[in-house]
Amino acid sequence: MGEALIDLVPSPGEPRTYHAEPGGAPANVAAGLARLGTPSWFAGALGGDGFARMIEERLVSAGTELGLCARSELPTTLAVADPGPDGTSYHFHLQDTATFRLPDHAGEVERFAAVYAGGVAAVVEPAAEAVASTARAAAGHTLLVVDPNVREDRTIAPEAGGRRLRELCGLAQVIKASDEDVARLWPGADPDETCRRLAGEGRLVVLTRGARGSTGYAGSAEPVSVPAVPVEVVNTIGAGDAFMSGVLNWLTTTGAHRDGGADALSRDQVTRMLGFASQVAASVCAQTGTEPSIPASI
Repeated sequence: MGEALIDLVPSPGEPRTYHAEPGGAPANVAAGLARLGTPSWFAGALGGDGFARMIEERLVSAGTELGLCARSELPTTLAVADPGPDGTSYHFHLQDTATFRLPDHAGEVERFAAVYAGGVAAVVEPAAEAVASTARAAAGHTLLVVDPNVREDRTIAPEAGGRRLRELCGLAQVIKASDEDVARLWPGADPDETCRRLAGEGRLVVLTRGARGSTGYAGSAEPVSVPAVPVEVVNTIGAGDAFMSGVLNWLTTTGAHRDGGADALSRDQVTRMLGFASQVAASVCAQTGTEPSIPASI
């Protein structure tokens, strides 16, 4: 549940030329799950412009169901990407767009094995309250998975946004976050200590560190770290969302999270989950675009 928008990305070799790519973390995860063979529904909102048609074609071609997707004649949100040596930042054009006109889906959550929430829709009204209400219902009836995916931009109030994302993480049974996300949401604390605390409250927490790999914290057990898969990097946009798709695909395919909860995974299970997700993320980094592929070795 969340946003589907358009990323405007500088063209390689032509910094003054931008090309449009369908994006938005929740839409990326929904499409990624479908590409990996896990049935997915996208609960977002699509507008009435050409960008919305591009997004819809992308989701449908991946195999994602749109039966929970709202429709509007308003335009689509634009996210202008600004790639740099430390990652990609975004500047959003989101006022009066269809992207955040999300309905409350609290009554639908029992139909699904897992509900994913997070990203910009979790902090931008009117979507934020619908996301929060749906997440509260999901926490009591199914597996709630949250990726805070913190975005810092003048159009997003940092204090209110941080509070909403921390509340979502407090509801979740599974949290996937980057080290930057954790540092922004819980400043002044070591990300490892924060993840240990969150996991110790009865959660599976996955911390990603880009090229430095990932760490899984299952309940009070000692964390497990897995290196990133070596790859010649062509693109990093969407890699974290592909990793998230890999985690969700592994959990729902194996059913391991149902044996006592996601926080009860063994060290071997966490290792295999992180290894699979890392390979899925690498499949995105090695190409243009954000569509992952199933690792050949799986």
